[in-house]
Amino acid sequence: MSDNTNLVPYKTLLSFSKNVFLAMGCPEKDAELASNVLLSADLRGVDSHGVARLIGYVRLWEAGRINPTPKVKIVHETPSTATVDGDAGLGLVVAPQAMQIAIDKAEKVGTGWVSVKNSNHYGIAGYHAMMALEHDMIGISMTNASPLVSPTFSTERLLGTNPIAMAIPAGEEPPFVADFATTTAANGKLEILQRKEEDAPVGWVQDKEGVSTTNAAALKSGGALLPLGSDRVRSSHKGYCLGSMVDILSSVLSGAGYGPWAPPFVSFLPLPEDPVGEGLGHFFGAMRVDGFRPKSEFKSHMDNWIRRFKNADTVEGQERVLIPGDPEREIQHERLTLGIPVLSPVIKDLEEVGSKFKLTL
Repeated sequence: MSDNTNLVPYKTLLSFSKNVFLAMGCPEKDAELASNVLLSADLRGVDSHGVARLIGYVRLWEAGRINPTPKVKIVHETPSTATVDGDAGLGLVVAPQAMQIAIDKAEKVGTGWVSVKNSNHYGIAGYHAMMALEHDMIGISMTNASPLVSPTFSTERLLGTNPIAMAIPAGEEPPFVADFATTTAANGKLEILQRKEEDAPVGWVQDKEGVSTTNAAALKSGGALLPLGSDRVRSSHKGYCLGSMVDILSSVLSGAGYGPWAPPFVSFLPLPEDPVGEGLGHFFGAMRVDGFRPKSEFKSHMDNWIRRFKNADTVEGQERVLIPGDPEREIQHERLTLGIPVLSPVIKDLEEVGSKFKLTL
């Protein structure tokens, strides 16, 4: 454990976060949901999207860009699809409601697809996708984000980190859960490096001229995150395509702000002067596995798939092949027992938030 890191019990952070959301004016149920979604990131080791983001939500609320009491509603639908207006609510609250709509539709007709507009940052994509697992469904979750990413060959920042998550149930084996940004690294990881005063690995960012750099603060001086692949030789065009697909499904389809018109997460940057939509957008899918084959057969074969990959021959020096979701499950078990490591700069941010609302961490 680094001198710059503090171990904080999960329940302490959960309670503190809930009280912050309550102080912002969120109803009890929404505050509880938002804190659960937020802390799920820390539990799963995605520290960039957990309590480190709490101060950002508070600042957006102070800027009048988050509605603590949204009236989330369906504005367009068919038996299997819907468009949801999040009423500028916390994405941590809007997204689970929208995913539940997708699940409810899948219960009735086999699949459900929901696109969301007028929302905000929704935490980790995996939380929402995993909601489908308890219903023996495959869950899909995507969102667009602040424009910090340059398409291949560009110096302009036109896309967000635009993550994709998919959760697939199994039988005796744990579920398959993939959750990843469509960039080489998420912006939150750069923020963590900045707090640690460390350089970024080669291939994460470029400077304002489009030249690769290891400066973790490059975005502050006009630089940009790079699509998955980092450059054309390493197939950054594929990451660019993936990020574009998420942007279109989440925002062009729903009526949210897309591309460079997506609203920034940081409160000190202005909203686009020429908006093309409302807020951030998300996209969710839920599919009943028994809509394709008997549930027991599917789960049995998912177990077989997982076991075969786990038993794959490994390269020298590696113990085993990992199944998506394995590292996060192991980290969650450890952190529930030992506590969540929180960087000292994040502790400072949390204390600032606590002082604002007269709360103690």
